[in-house]
Amino acid sequence: MISLESRASFSLENYHNVAWLGEGIIISDEAIAAMDSARESFLALLESDDELVVYGVTSGYGQNAYQRFSKAERKAHAQKISYATSAAFGDPAPQRVVRGIIFARLINFIEGHAAVSSGLARRVAAMLDQASLPQVPMRGIGCAGEIQPLGHLFNALSEERAMGEKENLSLVNGSPCACALAADVALSARRRLDLVYRFFALSSEALRAPLEAYDPSLESLWAAPEELLALRELRTLTGGGDTKRRAFQAPVSWRILPRVLAQAEHAVSRLEAVASSSLVSITDNPVYVLPDEENPLGRVFSTGGYHNGLAYPAIDSATACWADLATLGDRQITKLLDSKVSHLPDQLLGHDDGYIGVAGMAAVAYQEEARRAAQPTLLPGSEGGGFGQNDVGVPTFWSFNQYTTASRALDAVLAYLGVTASQALYVTDRLAPPRLRKTLEAIRSIVPPVAKSRALGLEVERLAACIGEAALSDDAVVKLEAAG
Repeated sequence: MISLESRASFSLENYHNVAWLGEGIIISDEAIAAMDSARESFLALLESDDELVVYGVTSGYGQNAYQRFSKAERKAHAQKISYATSAAFGDPAPQRVVRGIIFARLINFIEGHAAVSSGLARRVAAMLDQASLPQVPMRGIGCAGEIQPLGHLFNALSEERAMGEKENLSLVNGSPCACALAADVALSARRRLDLVYRFFALSSEALRAPLEAYDPSLESLWAAPEELLALRELRTLTGGGDTKRRAFQAPVSWRILPRVLAQAEHAVSRLEAVASSSLVSITDNPVYVLPDEENPLGRVFSTGGYHNGLAYPAIDSATACWADLATLGDRQITKLLDSKVSHLPDQLLGHDDGYIGVAGMAAVAYQEEARRAAQPTLLPGSEGGGFGQNDVGVPTFWSFNQYTTASRALDAVLAYLGVTASQALYVTDRLAPPRLRKTLEAIRSIVPPVAKSRALGLEVERLAACIGEAALSDDAVVKLEAAG
């Protein structure tokens, strides 16, 4: 069980444990006391000033923000569930993402800044113990903030209990979805990148690419930490390989590997930073600022915290890197198959039959899928259902969907790159470098070397699926190599 004591409890590691590994949570007594104290002060603030305007509490929602409620109307309004927000449909979010949203929902609650009761916080936390969770659609989300997906997730909970002032609003406001989506991408991208290194290192060995492109002396010539990291990882993985290398430089798609991988390292590190900062940020609207000497009952006011402007550009950066890596993979497959470039047997034929040349055709299509998914995500051009107030939507779900498409496309290209590299080593009767032998075994356990032509599509599809599953596991390399 993960103990939640304050915002500091919402680390990326704890997110991983709760969302991916299924751990439960317990809210500490100190946090319960902090929430109850904040709730008491907030209700006292409401009672202290009949003219106080608090969006969604003493006023209507959205286009009805101009309305002002009496005390009786305010309490009645607090019970209303906004069923209208559950308007989207389509592919449901993976359960790990839904768990992540629930976990992130508690960030605003834990120190009292949502001004909800500890009972509501406990009930939200208890959702993580349920065998099944409400479905949250990943498509059709075009709202300002996150009221649509959060309505799908929490409306059933709202039906169960008597909700006090601001509680329904605090369930569907803020940006826990963007926080969870950024964290999920950060976790999967880091693991997928670990696999990317191995497949491209295996391709380097297949070509007998000169290792000077990863030479240690470059560390004194290049300055970016991500570039130095990529150089070291490629050297580590190719170490102990064939000592007979090409006598002249490899094609560009091999020589620029350290720098393109550095771009991916930078994007993933940025994602991790965005996810980590989002996990400790208070994003409620209206937000309750806790009492101090100047404001003994605290303050409450409207903000734009529900719009996470960092998450979707960071996700886009990872998507763009996957598209670039898919392009490199496509180029390398083509070059390995072309004897005029690779100086390997033409088309990597195994004996007289073992043709795999159509692999390049499939790779073209998959890398194009990744490229199309890498179009930048921007604020929506249409106001849509703005109704005067909510006139700008947040596109985080769109960026996540594009990332998912690009990830699957990259997995397919990696699978074909792995198969092509495996075939190159097979037809030249060579071993993989020591640190890549288990990876090669895993590839061949799913797609054996081609000695006689056969349909490869279903086999490569299984390999691509294994790559995708590994990227969502606790240790991607161990998971993939276990397939061997």
